[in-house]
Amino acid sequence: MQLDDLYRRVIMDHYKNPRNRGSFEGESVSIDLNNPTCGDKIQLQMQIEEGKVKAAKFLGDGCSISLSSASMMTDAVKGKTLEEALQMADNFSGMMKGEPVEFEYEDLEALSGVNKFPARIKCATLAWNALRKGIEQAKH
Repeated sequence: MQLDDLYRRVIMDHYKNPRNRGSFEGESVSIDLNNPTCGDKIQLQMQIEEGKVKAAKFLGDGCSISLSSASMMTDAVKGKTLEEALQMADNFSGMMKGEPVEFEYEDLEALSGVNKFPARIKCATLAWNALRKGIEQAKH
């Protein structure tokens, strides 16, 4: 099996079977973002305790890239400190620019090919931008 095929399967698995889709009852940091270029929308919710992302969930409408990225991101940041989560967001941005990066949560690497399609980079980074805004909000 080719690497591109494997990556496509990982992306489609997260799209069809999203992890952490839904919303929290009770207190959480909540960020709504959209990509007006293509219509992708996400609402990210995070429960933050003692400087760590205890849990993250999302709701949204969008393409397979946008929603699979949100699924992967919410899984990847669970249990991370806010600084670790921000570093992951920076690494993801680097990957979108074609920089070689590695992730502890390997599914994220399936999105590395998106950087060949500039119009789709905003789809892949929407959830990560919401993460940054949520962490900013949590720190204040």
